[in-house]
Amino acid sequence: MANKKPNIKDINTNIYDIKDMDSFSYKMKKGLDEKIVKEISKQKNEPSWMLDIRLKALKTYEKLPLPTWGPDLSELDMQNISTYVKPKTDMKATWDDVPDTIKNTFDRLGIPKAEREYLAGVGAQYDSEVVYHSIKKELIEQGVIYTDIDTAIKEYPDLVQEYFSKCVPIFDHKFIALHYAVFSGGSFVYVPKGKHLEMPLQSYFRLNSPESGQFEHTLIIVDEGASLHFIEGCSAPKYSKVNLHAGCVELFVKKGGYLRYSTIENWSKNMLNLNTKKAIIEEDGEVTWVSGSFGSKISMLYPMSILKGDNSKTEFTGISFAGAGQNLDNGFKAVHIGKNTKSVVNAKSISKSGGISTFRSNIKILEGAENAKCSVGCDGLMLDSLSKSDTIPTSEIKNFSATFSHEAKVGKISEQALFYLMSRGLSEDDAKELIIKGFADPISKELPMEYAVEMNRLISLEMEGGAK
Repeated sequence: MANKKPNIKDINTNIYDIKDMDSFSYKMKKGLDEKIVKEISKQKNEPSWMLDIRLKALKTYEKLPLPTWGPDLSELDMQNISTYVKPKTDMKATWDDVPDTIKNTFDRLGIPKAEREYLAGVGAQYDSEVVYHSIKKELIEQGVIYTDIDTAIKEYPDLVQEYFSKCVPIFDHKFIALHYAVFSGGSFVYVPKGKHLEMPLQSYFRLNSPESGQFEHTLIIVDEGASLHFIEGCSAPKYSKVNLHAGCVELFVKKGGYLRYSTIENWSKNMLNLNTKKAIIEEDGEVTWVSGSFGSKISMLYPMSILKGDNSKTEFTGISFAGAGQNLDNGFKAVHIGKNTKSVVNAKSISKSGGISTFRSNIKILEGAENAKCSVGCDGLMLDSLSKSDTIPTSEIKNFSATFSHEAKVGKISEQALFYLMSRGLSEDDAKELIIKGFADPISKELPMEYAVEMNRLISLEMEGGAK
């Protein structure tokens, strides 16, 4: 009989649960009102036009209801959330200048090592502010802009104003209105016409402070004929009370441009992840989404591509893993507007120990979208009888020349496959883990090598019972 594998806590590999002392130079009092919104803007020394957006968003938030579908969000009480936590440092250009406590956390998460080995630029956010940012000199010389959103507001105001909140409007839903009222930190990227970045850019968002929220804003513009791979990483340690993540991602891809947006999220399981991501794609442009969702108590995340231009394309490849006490409600949306547009959706979910996985697809093919093509595939894997997996497709097809298909499968681990692997000497736990990694393989192949390794590691953590 194979020896029982040690509990993950015994072998201490769960680096994501690192807790630093809740140390800060400023922490906003809990709650949400006009005074708090004005104080955030004052702390950041923002122009008046940005404060106007914040105040308009606050009024919108107060008017909009909670969603009446999806997971129960009744435990979220903004009176118990601090919306702004400023770390004890300003933004640094070298890791050596970052305070040791913060730097050590990012060291253990592997961010400086990744920057040295294969990244063209890195941004690292700690609580509400970016604490480190760098970009290779040759990219600056080519006109590439990669900085934090606060710096961009001050140094490139016309460019930011042209695009900010134009992809994801304030009134989209209640939590995006909340985001615009209190947002802080995030990334700004502009890739000039015809420039192809051979190495990725990466931003990593780390929430450390308990009973607080992170509301980063990412704004990316890929100009005509340009290309970019942007990587986003997220994590937080576990606390006993609710934390909130309500970020926003706005992507603009111009004629003939290409953007690959890869995400690995490993929020702690006291986190409510209510994130919003959307892309507008012009003629002959393309956006590829690659998403791995681990952690968080509740997730409501549905990236969206608007295929505005003729011959524009989008592809979504995603996986989620819901363990005990988790309700991960994820999905993808596509709107076909231009002619000869194409969208492909490949989603996989795994649920274990009573976890709930839901995948929602929402596809709209408008009247003018001649010869649009869309394919949606969803696979759910349940590891026990306590877990739940649902697929909820919605489609609105208004052009009869369109080609649309949807396929969904939900099942359990094959007993035959399990028996075969165990007959080859594997323990039951090892055999299950191997089957799950094979199930996730189409997703991991789409990730950079380091992130594919991380995703497999996260699956191992979940399978061994070390989830936060």
